[in-house]
Amino acid sequence: MQLTSTRPSAGKPRTAVFLRSLSAALLIMIGTLAFGAAPASAHVLPTSSVQLDVREDAIDATATIPLDDVEAASGIDLGDESAETVAEHSDEISAYLRAHFAPMSDSGEAWTVTIGGLTVAETGNTSTTGMYRELEATFSLTPPAGSGTRSFDLGYDVVVDRVVTHVVLVSVTSDWAAGVVDNAYEVGTIRLDTPSGTVPPLHINLGEGSDLRGFVSMFVLGVQHIQEGTDHQLFLLTLLVPAPLIASARRWVGPAQVKTTVRRIAGITLAFTLGHSATLALGALGLPVPAGLVEALIAVSILIAAVHAIKPVFPGKEILVAGFFGLIHGLAFSETLRELDLTGIRLGLSLVGFNLGIEAMQLAVVALVLPPLILLARTACYRSLRIAAASAAAVAATGWLAARLGFPNPIADAADSIGALSLPVVALLWSVALTILARRAARIAPCIRARNDGEQPDLASPVKNGLTSQGLGQAATTGTG
Repeated sequence: MQLTSTRPSAGKPRTAVFLRSLSAALLIMIGTLAFGAAPASAHVLPTSSVQLDVREDAIDATATIPLDDVEAASGIDLGDESAETVAEHSDEISAYLRAHFAPMSDSGEAWTVTIGGLTVAETGNTSTTGMYRELEATFSLTPPAGSGTRSFDLGYDVVVDRVVTHVVLVSVTSDWAAGVVDNAYEVGTIRLDTPSGTVPPLHINLGEGSDLRGFVSMFVLGVQHIQEGTDHQLFLLTLLVPAPLIASARRWVGPAQVKTTVRRIAGITLAFTLGHSATLALGALGLPVPAGLVEALIAVSILIAAVHAIKPVFPGKEILVAGFFGLIHGLAFSETLRELDLTGIRLGLSLVGFNLGIEAMQLAVVALVLPPLILLARTACYRSLRIAAASAAAVAATGWLAARLGFPNPIADAADSIGALSLPVVALLWSVALTILARRAARIAPCIRARNDGEQPDLASPVKNGLTSQGLGQAATTGTG
């Protein structure tokens, strides 16, 4: 009985030791999985992609595929996977791709597939996929007569039919009729179905398209182009800064009448519109555009406008200058349409919609900024505000000019981000202008009440200084240049 009673007491320590050992082993295993296996779990296998550019009567497709997988699936020995080796085997690679890319209409008719160029690039990420070389192949997919480009089976199984871990991501990068011009979206994935050993076909259904959707999308794109185009915004705003002023003897000497200011801004805006509309159309229709030179000249236009805002350089000729530089800015605008590669009625609608979007955003900028500038131009602080704003624009333009001539610099990088300050700056302008207006109204109110009551107004009141309802629009501060 004693022996029986002592065994549990002797077994408890052994059990505790066993449990502690088991716990330690489990902790070691968990630590090994958490730390030792982390790099392997973080390693993502490269994938392929197929990007579709949907046109009216055809689809352009661009496929990017890791060269290792091309070699494994096709059996073609690509050696060092260099561009030269790929070029030597281009016929074999093209034949392999053609055999695994067979779009089919909903009625079961085959599309025509034309293979374009084959290029090699190094890509990847050192912390995930690692660096690797990929093949980029371009295709033109043409549906049979009577079939559209909105609904079909893609018929693509390059690599995935042989490499079981491979995945193909399919996306639409451009579809004008559906209003997709700058926001790509994924339409599906292609992979091997392991149980059946087959690759299920990916059916593409792009829905209904229309000219109206394309037109509206181009209008929105025009608005965004000005909204996000910091340099275009800055040029327009820099032209607006001296607009409420009168120039004399190469100096800004005081505020102009409101009617004169509005008429001047209307002329400047119209001239800029006509200028960029002309070259926008010409560039979209195929006029060669030296992109680097155009971008540099846009920076020059901002710099000249900034100097003019500090001290008149071309007083009375602002409309001509705006029209001339509008030609330059229009060439930059045209690059957006050229990238879409539109023709026929779609090109015409896009030109109109894109241009109207640009004009709408420009008018919105003028409507938001001009009223507070007109009011602030009648204050003593406007000279400092004008010089500070113009100097900041000049610095930004100088940085952009240097960067666009091949000399990267932190000023250009900082200038690229000032577009985010547009709304806060406009809000500040309105806040200051309304505060000034409220203070003036508060000073004038007693005089107006006294006049209405038949009393003699205080000669020391602001009325004497031209701050009546009539003088409010004419109280000029001299020596503002």
